[in-house]
Amino acid sequence: MAMGGEPVIGDWYMAAGGDTFEVVAYDPDDQSVEIQYFDGAVEELDLDSWHEIHASPIEPPEDWSGSMDVSREDSGLDDILSAHSLNSPLDDPEL
Repeated sequence: MAMGGEPVIGDWYMAAGGDTFEVVAYDPDDQSVEIQYFDGAVEELDLDSWHEIHASPIEPPEDWSGSMDVSREDSGLDDILSAHSLNSPLDDPEL
């Protein structure tokens, strides 16, 4: 996590107003920063605006799915886990 200054793609921050967001793109040549709030809204800031919001690095939220708008059912995680049970491949007589 960056400790102030330039934004780091993939890091989470909290603005002085309390909004939390992840940096999803940063172009130092264009001096633009794209952020995605936890609710999924995306905003592009110029580098001056980035410095004006006084963003402080924070730990990522435990429930990362908020910004992705993905429920457990939509993620397919249950299907993956049931397809890859704890059985050994050697237990399959077809092998």
